[in-house]
Amino acid sequence: MQKKKKSLNSIRKVRYVLYKETLVDLKEHFWTFIGSFFGIGLIAFTQSLSLDKISNIFLIGSFGASSVLIYGAIQSPLAQPRNLVGGHVISAFVGVCIFKLIPDPIWISAPLAVSFSIIAMQMTKTLHPPGGATALIAVIGTEKVKALGFIYVLSPVLSGVLILLLVALIANNLTKNRTYPTNSRLTKYIKPRKIRLRDVTNRKNL
Repeated sequence: MQKKKKSLNSIRKVRYVLYKETLVDLKEHFWTFIGSFFGIGLIAFTQSLSLDKISNIFLIGSFGASSVLIYGAIQSPLAQPRNLVGGHVISAFVGVCIFKLIPDPIWISAPLAVSFSIIAMQMTKTLHPPGGATALIAVIGTEKVKALGFIYVLSPVLSGVLILLLVALIANNLTKNRTYPTNSRLTKYIKPRKIRLRDVTNRKNL
């Protein structure tokens, strides 16, 4: 019975998140656009500042998928900072390890990188779907990406993720209807709790 209740509760939570995130709300869409625009824009701008543009690969494809989550589905457990940072970094490390150990054939290295990255994220409770793409890029990316080796984990992955996170912490907390991250102690430092009249009255009576 307990397992059945937990399953039902999980289904209800998923339905609620999907319902909330798919509502047509122009204000929400506006802030989603602002967050994703500046998040990806800052990474692209950082890349454009370099003299050797060809060798820079700060903007990897999996960041686009992450933007969907951290700016468009901010209530999702998969969009939280732990998942965003941990998922990408762990997956990048796994991807590089697989490429170092089994670079060929691609039909072995590619699925191994993705599969092991998923398991690693599950074990560390940092599941973030775009992380699978980050691991895959380490194996099938351009020669510039492959030549980076473990530097790939730090840049472009970690550096890009931190930019996305910084923008998310700002853009997702500019209005009273958006709070990011959810259920976190960090939120109280970003967005101070509203003081209710009842709380003030209770303090005076003490």
